[in-house]
Amino acid sequence: MKRFGLRLLAAVDIALAVVAISAALWWTSPSHAEPTFTIHKVDNANFNPQPMGAPFFVMVIGVDGRAGLDGIRGDALHIVGVNPAAGTATILNIPRDTYVNVPGFGMDKINGAYLSAGLQKQVETVAALTGVPLSFVIETSFDGFQALVDEMGGVNVDVPTRMYDTYSGADFQPGRNHMAGGGALSYARDRHIPDGDIARTTNQGWLLVAGLERAREVSQSPFGTVRLLGLMARHTHYEGVGLRDLYHLVNLGLTIDPANVRNVTMPARIGKVGKADVVFVGPGADGLFADFRDDAILQSH
Repeated sequence: MKRFGLRLLAAVDIALAVVAISAALWWTSPSHAEPTFTIHKVDNANFNPQPMGAPFFVMVIGVDGRAGLDGIRGDALHIVGVNPAAGTATILNIPRDTYVNVPGFGMDKINGAYLSAGLQKQVETVAALTGVPLSFVIETSFDGFQALVDEMGGVNVDVPTRMYDTYSGADFQPGRNHMAGGGALSYARDRHIPDGDIARTTNQGWLLVAGLERAREVSQSPFGTVRLLGLMARHTHYEGVGLRDLYHLVNLGLTIDPANVRNVTMPARIGKVGKADVVFVGPGADGLFADFRDDAILQSH
């Protein structure tokens, strides 16, 4: 009887996922149906990890492919560790200019791994640096990021100091700023600030937290949750991932209070290799990576 009950719950779970996402797809307008995010499955894990509540890790990559560049690079690199049992998450930010060994290609900036050999090489390089077992990769472009933020109604970000940068377009006063897609992108790209690339990647982590805050605001009612599922489904392309995975991703995300999310950047220092500005992995990084990868919680950092 107990086994039958578990099977029944599983069947109900799948049915709810299909119904919710189907309703969301039906409800939302098809006018913005172009996928702007891609979710890649790295291994056989899923967003309902076994045993129930086990931690898992997702890599988030923002790529810079656009007209005028000589190729695509991984310009925003973050690992999100989720511990469902504890109701917590940790964002580990890796500066894009981090100077590391790209397996098979030698020393380079870490974002050059994507340029050299594509997404899998970027994932392999980050995994080699951190030792973190990655289950999924979520990839987006500049245009995709802006589109999703706009359709969510923008995000609210606490800006610690005055930001004004003609290169990225960032122009923000200190304090809480409401950002539409274009503003959020300029905030994420601004490196003409103290600590440059290191501070930029930290700011990108705060944007992820702001996105979670906005998602929880949107989903305050069942209708809002359906809307959020529809938004995610319409903006997402799947490779090795199913609707049930997306359903569990949204559900897990909504259970995490943004106040329980740590935003931590890899210990690092800015330097040069020849004429190139780079970021060197700093003392204590290996200890941070080990503390992070065991359960997605930083006990000693």
